[in-house]
Amino acid sequence: MTSLNRMRLAVSLFYFGQGLCFASWASRIPDLKHTLNLSDAQLGSILLALPMGQLLTMPLSGRLVTALGSRTMLVATAPLYALALTNMGLATTGWHLFFALFLFGVVGNMCNLALNTQAVAAEQTYGKPIMTSFHGAWSLGGFSGALLGLLLINFHQSPYAHFWIIAVGVLLHILVNYRFLIPGQKIAAKKEKGKLFVLPSGPLVQLGIIGFCSMATEGAMFDWSGVYFKEIVMAPSAYVVLGYTSFMIMMATGRFLGDRMIQKFGRKRWLQISGIMVFTGMFTSVLFPFLIPATIGFMLVGVGVSGIVPMLYTIAGNNKTIAPGMALAMVSGVSYFGFLLGPPLIGYISALSSLRYSYAIIGCFGFFITMIVAKIKAIQ
Repeated sequence: MTSLNRMRLAVSLFYFGQGLCFASWASRIPDLKHTLNLSDAQLGSILLALPMGQLLTMPLSGRLVTALGSRTMLVATAPLYALALTNMGLATTGWHLFFALFLFGVVGNMCNLALNTQAVAAEQTYGKPIMTSFHGAWSLGGFSGALLGLLLINFHQSPYAHFWIIAVGVLLHILVNYRFLIPGQKIAAKKEKGKLFVLPSGPLVQLGIIGFCSMATEGAMFDWSGVYFKEIVMAPSAYVVLGYTSFMIMMATGRFLGDRMIQKFGRKRWLQISGIMVFTGMFTSVLFPFLIPATIGFMLVGVGVSGIVPMLYTIAGNNKTIAPGMALAMVSGVSYFGFLLGPPLIGYISALSSLRYSYAIIGCFGFFITMIVAKIKAIQ
């Protein structure tokens, strides 16, 4: 294997490990909701903790990645992310889960920003578009995490034991692959001086708004798909994770095919098509809340959101005026408001009306993505 291919594999495996950890948490949300006796509104408030931790850490993460380099930050934070996962398994009250999720979000943001900055450098070094394939590795990790979650649930493993099994596997992969990452000095980044955080402007704001809509949709699928299939679709217990699993499968598939789609349609057209698929998929699951059509709807949403965030990160990371770590922090800062507001919004609306109405509102974000992209001249 050539050094370039080994580097690409190492970065892909770090994405896989992150997806595995996140999906392992998501697969146990229905269990923890039941064990802790949480209502929809209470769960929605608790889920606010994870994106809150991510968002509050965003300015510091951008500075640290720019100052220390993505490799150093990634090697430091990836093991902490795996260990933070295990804390959720210790929760015995809603407050315990809230603080564990907040810590998971803090460490996760630092790891995520370092990893995406590393991916921008890897794509530049590789010499052709490969960003969506990296995010495809994350989705593949998410799919694997969902399947492992289903397996361990059927073997009656506790969330704590489940999370430690995942953490050990991720720690072993880090030990093997960290040496193949790109050193920080190879990343073309101009050091930013002055304020801790520079507010995004112009194209970065527009990219952030698109990211907001996409991440709100992703948050809805990650945190509520199991509950939706259990309480609205009325799926048998063995099929409760089918919605999440089908979403992750198609999200991974869309990302592995994403670079080819970008070459065929261009980024602007593919972003518009993606928004239409999100809208169509969400409303299919809302209007036909039965096992097969809801699963098909979730699959469409998976394909729709698959390429949006990777494309935004590539555009932001390749800007000529701001260091990649800072540019990614700016776009992510706006985008993560969607991750912050989406899941709790679903819980609150569900408490007032129905989970179906919540999903209908999130589905409209797909339409907004298509409309906003049409007005941005900078995206080709």
